[in-house]
Amino acid sequence: MKHVDVVVVGAGQAGLATACALVRHGLKPVVLEASDQSAGSWPRYYDSLTLFSPARFSSLPGMPFGGGDPDRYPHRDEVVAYLTTYAARLDADIRTGRRVAGVHVNREGGFVVTLEGGARISARAVVSASGSFGSPYRPTLPGLDRYEGAVLHASEYRGPEAFAGRRVIVVGAGNTAVQMAVELASVARVTLASRTPVKFVPQRILGRDMHFWLVRSGVDAAPIGCFLRTPPTQPVFDTGRYRAAVDAGIPDRRPLFTSIAGKRVVWSDGVKEEVGAIVLATGYRPDLPYLAGLGIADGCGRPLHRDGFSVAHERLAFVGLECQRSLSSNSLRGVGRDADRVARRLASGLRSEDAPG
Repeated sequence: MKHVDVVVVGAGQAGLATACALVRHGLKPVVLEASDQSAGSWPRYYDSLTLFSPARFSSLPGMPFGGGDPDRYPHRDEVVAYLTTYAARLDADIRTGRRVAGVHVNREGGFVVTLEGGARISARAVVSASGSFGSPYRPTLPGLDRYEGAVLHASEYRGPEAFAGRRVIVVGAGNTAVQMAVELASVARVTLASRTPVKFVPQRILGRDMHFWLVRSGVDAAPIGCFLRTPPTQPVFDTGRYRAAVDAGIPDRRPLFTSIAGKRVVWSDGVKEEVGAIVLATGYRPDLPYLAGLGIADGCGRPLHRDGFSVAHERLAFVGLECQRSLSSNSLRGVGRDADRVARRLASGLRSEDAPG
């Protein structure tokens, strides 16, 4: 069995930022990625996805996003290319096609990491940076379990072509829900349904992207994560296009349906309507099945931690959790700050153990 300093689970933005920070602090991480490339979940997002933060605010530590106008909003494929290039430049052992099946505590207080297929790695510490794409959140909605039409989560959506001419409901009120609903409305009759109204915020304020103001004011990095019981609903960043589309009814916006019978949904005003497909743009939960035996989560599956370190195991850390420390903790621009804190503390702790006496 191979013995290493730190195993990092996941080679998306969180895992790559963590590997970079660990190397910078003198450790030799092994990064295990389930997919066949070092880009996390980005290759599997829907085809038209674009960032709502400009390229200049979408970089990991040590490598600007680059590629042209720093004020553009990069496309999904640009992010994939950026992450794979970033990974190739790291002085770290990154192994793709390695899915972690389980993590268990060993006698020395470290961990044994078991891969699918049975291979094992002994690690003094583990950083969970596997994101959430593998754990889409499907809320309990009235009658949805009896709905006879097509139901898919946003993680399964690729583009609007398959929905042409159909009646579609998109459930959600965040950026993804609105982007998908507006895109689908170009080929289908679409309703954006949610329990709460959509909150639009301007993409640009006083001629600058709003991320400039978030960074300049310090709000972006403010350590408020420990005060949030659950991550807040994200507003929809809008240049005016999305609000105009919703105001024009393409798509229209309604309160969530109250029940379903067959393919017919019942709206809050009592109107019944046949619907061909429902798309759940309802977010994700941390994807941590490999930590199931460690007792690290609350009743809702959220890992319990203090400043990124598990409250149950001092050598188990997390990077890339939503609102882990700040509002930007799981974003390209913010994940590096949390990665550096975790790496610094791990390096200090492991070095103290190695010190003589």
